[in-house]
Amino acid sequence: MAQEQVKVVKDKRITWKEVKRQKFLLIVSFFMVVYGTIFYYWPLTGWIMAFQNYKPNRGLLGSKFVGLAKFQFLFEDATFIQVVRNTLAMGVINLATSTFMAILFAILLNEIKSTIAKKTVQTISYLPHFLSWIIVTGILHDALSSSGIINELLLKYGFIDQAINFFAHKEYFWPIVAFANCWKETGWNAIIYLAAITAIDPCLYEAASIDGAGRWAKIKYITLPSIRPTIMILLLMNVGNVLNAGFEIQYLLGNGLIKSVSDTIDIYVLTWGISNNDFSLGTAAGMFKSAVSIALIVIANYAAKRMGEERLF
Repeated sequence: MAQEQVKVVKDKRITWKEVKRQKFLLIVSFFMVVYGTIFYYWPLTGWIMAFQNYKPNRGLLGSKFVGLAKFQFLFEDATFIQVVRNTLAMGVINLATSTFMAILFAILLNEIKSTIAKKTVQTISYLPHFLSWIIVTGILHDALSSSGIINELLLKYGFIDQAINFFAHKEYFWPIVAFANCWKETGWNAIIYLAAITAIDPCLYEAASIDGAGRWAKIKYITLPSIRPTIMILLLMNVGNVLNAGFEIQYLLGNGLIKSVSDTIDIYVLTWGISNNDFSLGTAAGMFKSAVSIALIVIANYAAKRMGEERLF
């Protein structure tokens, strides 16, 4: 019994000694916790609006409590169901195409032997990431307009008889959004995959060369299996962003003719929450989006666990 008490006292001394040694990190951590609480968690009290008929002049405490009435309105609103479909579809398309293109680009870039050429291509590929969506949508609008370069090329080589108004046909909008995301983010998204490829032991490639493996065999049997854990972790993290399909590009390129396929949950929240001053409905839609995102991450993580793949938790 006495030995146990001595051990407890000794452990406490070690703990306080460690606290004193790490006091600078603890102080910094304290300020970060305070910062996170104030700017990340305290604003979540505004979710109370989703259960109220919120009136700005009455505030959170004075507004009438209406329970789940706002959520009931959402799920009975055909427009909301439509924007959920659009958001989910564009989110899945963006996730699939951006992940595939980033992996493909990283592998192809890794195959370039010239260091100067590799760095040049890599630097150029990063540049679109730093362009605002205003600039990107402006480029897209000019390129895809009736007198744009795309229509000129299609007319010149006889693929079409007359110019196509790409922004007047619903079937073109989702591919345009996917292309814009790929063009803007592929180079940036490939950074992590390039880092993972760089970490692969060169001896594996040397051994494969001795065995007569070509470039495709090395990619198939060494590169892809080696970066598979990285692919799975990033995929799981990005699954939660499926409903973050975007706002700027859909809002800037959308119009009345393609509204049924261009509107997203974020645009719906803007329309109801700000334009129509129904803050409660906008908050309810935002809560629904957050809840679905969390559910998607949990489900994807569970599926990865069942399949024996890398997982987040």
